[in-house]
Amino acid sequence: MPTPRTDISLSQTVITGSSVVSLLRLLRPKQWTKNLLLFAALLFSFEEIRTETIIATIAGFILFSLVAGCVYILNDYIDRERDRQHPVKKHRPIASGKVNPMHALLFGIGLLLLSVLMAFVLNPLFGALCIVYFCLNVSYSFVLKHVVILDVMSIAAGFVLRAIAGGVLIHVPFTPWFLICTLLLSLFLAIGKRRHELTLLEGNTGSHRKVLDHYSIALLDQLNTIVTTATIISYSLFTFTSDRTVHLMWTIPFVIYGMFRYLYLIHMKNQGGSPDRVLLEDKPILITVVLYVISVIVIFTVFE
Repeated sequence: MPTPRTDISLSQTVITGSSVVSLLRLLRPKQWTKNLLLFAALLFSFEEIRTETIIATIAGFILFSLVAGCVYILNDYIDRERDRQHPVKKHRPIASGKVNPMHALLFGIGLLLLSVLMAFVLNPLFGALCIVYFCLNVSYSFVLKHVVILDVMSIAAGFVLRAIAGGVLIHVPFTPWFLICTLLLSLFLAIGKRRHELTLLEGNTGSHRKVLDHYSIALLDQLNTIVTTATIISYSLFTFTSDRTVHLMWTIPFVIYGMFRYLYLIHMKNQGGSPDRVLLEDKPILITVVLYVISVIVIFTVFE
């Protein structure tokens, strides 16, 4: 008898461990790279880099990522039936049946309450922004993602809130040009994501995401052309009018190359569905981002 009991105990441990891993997967930690935008305020306010501002930004990054993770849980819960028809999303924990939908929802509610409470303790305004971000994404999950054009604009608004939250954490203001650049770059990524979904699902678009029925490859390509042009122009103006050193202009080539490389991946490699994956897996883009950050730091160190 003792031997069977040991086997049962080991089996239960494996199942429990697997469940914990599946719950963590619901938070999509690989997509937390999007929340690195919170560090933009610290990067462009180089003189504000101190131990306390670094700690505050790191803490804010973690809390914002947890709130974003709760949004992903809600999205997966709502979209579980449609995700089962998607060639990639069908492997997500809820859609694949690895996590009970109700268990996932309760886990998300508890984590959200704890994260928001800690965000208010860190900075009341930051806590309020976390709530606004969550409410925006709830609206997106239930309504906005079904409304053509507003769906991609809602995604972009989430990135702008990230940028604002980063500034709030270290108590620095933003220039309008910085927020415009963030909005346009976010639109660029959101439109690329829709194009990838439309290409991937081909004639079966309506069965997964109804709003894709209102898009076409030609329309999305035209929108991306407009946004790409506006982003490059806006960033160029930002480098000259941000009340910082004019030598920021030397970072413009990195922005141009990064966007052109992303367009290449969208059109020639049929990628772009997951910007976080592109950032981590495409070496030219990753190297470009690293060189961009290094160049900004060097420019602020030498010329200011």
